[in-house]
Amino acid sequence: MGVFLPSSLAFPGVFLFLFITLCLIPELALAGITRHYKFDIVLKNVTRLCHNKSIVTVNGQFPGPRIVAREGDSLLIKVVNHVPNNISIHWHGIRQLQTGWADGPAYVTQCPIQTSQSYVYNFTIVGQRGTLFWHAHISWLRSTVYGPLIILPKRGILYPFPKPHKEVPIIFGEWWNVDTEAVITQAMQTGGGPNVSDAYTINGLPGLLYNCSAKDTFKLKVKPGKTYLLRLINAALNDELFFSIANHSLTVVETDAVYVKPFETNTIVITPGQTTNVLLNTKAKFPNATFFMAARPYVTGLGTFDNSTVAGILEYESDEFPHKTLSIRKLSLFKPVLPPLNDTSSATNFSNKLRSLASAQFPANVPQKVDKRFFFTVGLGTIPCQHNNQTCQGPNGTMFSASVNNISFALPSTALLQAHFFGQSKGVYSPDFPNSPIFPFNYTGTPPNNTKVSNGTKLVVLPFNTCVELVMQDTSILGAESHPLHLHGFNFFVVGQGFGNFDPNNDPAKFNLDDPVERNTVGIPSGGWVAIRFLADNPGVWFMHCHLEIHTSWGLRMAWVVLDGKLPNQKLLPPPADLPKC
Repeated sequence: MGVFLPSSLAFPGVFLFLFITLCLIPELALAGITRHYKFDIVLKNVTRLCHNKSIVTVNGQFPGPRIVAREGDSLLIKVVNHVPNNISIHWHGIRQLQTGWADGPAYVTQCPIQTSQSYVYNFTIVGQRGTLFWHAHISWLRSTVYGPLIILPKRGILYPFPKPHKEVPIIFGEWWNVDTEAVITQAMQTGGGPNVSDAYTINGLPGLLYNCSAKDTFKLKVKPGKTYLLRLINAALNDELFFSIANHSLTVVETDAVYVKPFETNTIVITPGQTTNVLLNTKAKFPNATFFMAARPYVTGLGTFDNSTVAGILEYESDEFPHKTLSIRKLSLFKPVLPPLNDTSSATNFSNKLRSLASAQFPANVPQKVDKRFFFTVGLGTIPCQHNNQTCQGPNGTMFSASVNNISFALPSTALLQAHFFGQSKGVYSPDFPNSPIFPFNYTGTPPNNTKVSNGTKLVVLPFNTCVELVMQDTSILGAESHPLHLHGFNFFVVGQGFGNFDPNNDPAKFNLDDPVERNTVGIPSGGWVAIRFLADNPGVWFMHCHLEIHTSWGLRMAWVVLDGKLPNQKLLPPPADLPKC
């Protein structure tokens, strides 16, 4: 991979030539390389909570393997499917400039990879560095198919914060003792809410607060007086989380692979789909204690949830025995004080502190002029029971559904991007997704009597380089609830947020157009709204959906079509020859 250099010293002229060339053309020294990975999708027997089950994994690992690259590198990742399930992989947060075929959501940018088939995801990392992750993007296979995606800066480019002694990925997940495919299948058939997980996990381990899990506890071993960079990732299916480390503060330096103005906090709030990098400064001397690092849910909805706590252990190396750790039983153990489960105030205070770094080296290029404005309502609703002479388990005998602007999005049987690229959209989707709700109402007030939603496959079509402002409004039709919305293909700026109904006459005057946080996933406040801006400079079809997997399954999703620009670097590249077929 990369540039081949001869190992023999018999070629001094070659080395001299290369040295002079790199000095005269510094861009070559910073040029990316091509990194190759292979993902074998296989079944693996895994035991957690004294329950053994066969799960879908990548290379037999749970969580899956870590991908490491540098800004400017190209990645070729061959995915080979050896399991009965169809599979697709999404590289969450990668912008995929001109390479929408590699984005991954099934039936949006590709048909899934079928059993015994393979597909090579081929893309280049352009203008991004930080922590992202990859995960399955079909049904609920994300419950076990996920892993870190770490993008280092180009060589010679420093972090805009103190260099850490060590970097540690910490990825939150969920564990079910039963098959998650059976869980979502049952929920979709009955129309009710799904069974909740049996545990939360840190790097695949539930921790000693759960039954039969003392040995399955993540331990972070640290040295006194050092700085550690913790790369936090929420890969959980259905839960936003509070996270804290007892007796230690954390300094937030990055969210969703974008640097932010550093600030200290005792508690992190992180939704599914979000990443947060924090600096942990360890105590100057061995503290004669160990410390829980714990996470539990932040809950806003009315449905059932996994009311449990996952705990890892922060363990110091002894000054007297620097390469050994003392028995936990001999040391005091401190536990963090996490906010109450429904503490929206703490969640809001945390999100309000997030600001882009907005430096000369890392500017915040916030769109100042808006070409197109959209107002989307998001939330839960109902559809009639689909079973004859049978009562469903949703409200008043109906089935739960979810929608954007009252449209519950139906995935087609062929990939939307393929239909768009080949001009075969007729019968697959219609380009008439409404810019605003068809029937306005008091979105956060008394719920309307009619809770039914419509169903369809409608898309928004945008000319290349359109500056978009989108306001997303939570609704209280079946109870107010926060929704982590993820936009594929773009980063966006969170220019405003608030509670109650968005006021188009007064709220825009309060927008932050100087240093708003830049993200790929944002939590719409429970009973409130969020305003984002982005430049539609990436041709293709791009999914937008709630990252609570049950809401996506119920239809809280839609898609944008961004048309080609006039220049060659503004056009979607043709599909690869091995693109999966439906």
